[in-house]
Amino acid sequence: PLSCRLYCEEERDPKRRSCQTVLAEALDVVVRSFAPILPHLAEEVFQHLPYKKDSEGVFRTGWINASSAWKKPGIEEAIEGACAMRDSFLGSISGKNALEYEVVIVIEPGLLFELMEALQAEETSSVSQLNEIMMASQTTLLSELPKETPADVNIIKGTFLINLEGGDIREESSYKVIALPIAKAKCPRCRRYTADSSSTPCPRCLKVLAGKGST
Repeated sequence: PLSCRLYCEEERDPKRRSCQTVLAEALDVVVRSFAPILPHLAEEVFQHLPYKKDSEGVFRTGWINASSAWKKPGIEEAIEGACAMRDSFLGSISGKNALEYEVVIVIEPGLLFELMEALQAEETSSVSQLNEIMMASQTTLLSELPKETPADVNIIKGTFLINLEGGDIREESSYKVIALPIAKAKCPRCRRYTADSSSTPCPRCLKVLAGKGST
């Protein structure tokens, strides 16, 4: 998921820039954390950071003080819920290439469904945060099982306990995960199975390439 954001999105795309921001923040926290026990290594890493720094040295930065902007209610639970569904999906394909599948997630209307909608606003997407977590080529989020679902399809069932506001909001929700072999071709650029032909980039990559050509 990180490599797809960094190397496949347009240079100034918010998805790519937000990924870089998270990586920079994580590196900053790690470097300042081990500075007291590995001072020379920490200073060397700090001096080679590829962006502007507020201080001349790692020991002049002060201790870690994470911004409250990183703490958004519900995001942690949304990610944990998505990861639980990803584990169900990966377990159902027995070590096969996840990109060769599309995932259908079925959740009854409720808090868990709303949390997943925060990660994927569209019903079906190949570029949403939810799909990146699932590691598939495409993810579909539904509130009920499709009527055309084959009778012999393997439906993985699971539950996830949501715990918000320090335990004031608790809700256990059930979900279903279906892995279906994807019918599209492998994109020669992003390597996801989202192209109409193996010789032509997928719509997302075509859009990015068109943007590069106009700049």
